[in-house]
Amino acid sequence: MIKANNPALKSWVEVSADSDFPIQNLPFGVFTTKTNTRPRVCTRIGDFIVDLVVLDHLSMLDDCEISHSVFDNQYINDLMSLGKEKTRALRNCLSDILEEGNTEAEKNSWHFLHHADKVEMLLPIRVGDYTDFYSSIEHATNVGTIFRDPDNALLPNWKHLPVGYHGRASSIVVSGTEITRPKGQTKPKDDEPPVYGPSRLLDFELEMGFVIGKENGLGNAVSTGEAEDYIFGLILFNDWSARDIQKWEYIPLGPFLAKNFASTVSPWVITLDALEPFRVQGPEQEPKVLPYLQYEGMKNYDVNLQVAIQPEEKQETVVCDSNFKYMYWNMTQQLAHHTVNGCNMRVGDLLASGTISGPTPDSYGSMLEISWRGSKPVKMNDGSERKFINDGDTVIMRGWCEKDGVRIGFGEANGKVLPAK
Repeated sequence: MIKANNPALKSWVEVSADSDFPIQNLPFGVFTTKTNTRPRVCTRIGDFIVDLVVLDHLSMLDDCEISHSVFDNQYINDLMSLGKEKTRALRNCLSDILEEGNTEAEKNSWHFLHHADKVEMLLPIRVGDYTDFYSSIEHATNVGTIFRDPDNALLPNWKHLPVGYHGRASSIVVSGTEITRPKGQTKPKDDEPPVYGPSRLLDFELEMGFVIGKENGLGNAVSTGEAEDYIFGLILFNDWSARDIQKWEYIPLGPFLAKNFASTVSPWVITLDALEPFRVQGPEQEPKVLPYLQYEGMKNYDVNLQVAIQPEEKQETVVCDSNFKYMYWNMTQQLAHHTVNGCNMRVGDLLASGTISGPTPDSYGSMLEISWRGSKPVKMNDGSERKFINDGDTVIMRGWCEKDGVRIGFGEANGKVLPAK
């Protein structure tokens, strides 16, 4: 039992019942304020940001024996690299500080609490490398059906290994960053030459990302049993995709310009520790996987996921309700496969799940599937229709777990689409 996860804990900070950030969450992020533009590490409870630099100045984190530079930092990479034992102790310490009855902390709270509306959240991790997987069987089946042959929707390797590709780390941006519509080559008609211009089929992909907090060293594989010691936490991930560019370019080497222009992440890294109570069994894998991909225990997580599209100055429309538990290939298998050849992971590396689709149309994780390549337009609350994403639209992703009266949320990953330059 991780002390900070105790569902009975209450805080002296007022936290609404529907908040993503009760005392049992305590995620990590990086923020600035208008009066202090120096980035620094924080956590969140309810509607308040907790400044860990100030807590350390007040000697409230002394028992953790963590260098001040870890908190006075533009990223949480140094914090993650301390290891699970240290970061677990820090979460427990923060839980003690914020727990109901800590009158000393409450009395001094004006020093270290900031209202969330008054701060700017930054990209929390320095991303060294980024890998995107293709691990939802429902999504892979839908895409294979749409683009190829319904009778052979899954390629022969799909049930034998977690398919992945190396993405672009430099274009990963934090929630709230505007996204410019990409340009590239497309081939609107099969019997005519390709054309160049803005993507007409801009899409979102509902994904979860997991952040690496421990290095394995070149030549060393990480087993499924060891993987969770290397995974620090999870983050919401929108892998923006230009479907018309993708269709023309992806054979033979896979996505390139269709995906590398932008990916949006939420500003909070939710620790794997905080998600411990929400483990569930994953789907049965048939045929039986090779020994290095076999695992024991429950490795999937029951995370409710939602996507909404908000036209400019209009009401949002929820277009997807899915769940992370649907993943065919889990994170421990993805990491084991990624490193089985000796690939070295570094602290801050980001691995994304691939689009998360469920078994029903309302749980499909991309507009490609929801509108079935544009053949089934989605009715919006303002009366308009969407086949894909329009200029001016804001795509909003949300995620949360609920159990035993505790809700652990991820906040939002949102981005507004601007016209092509």
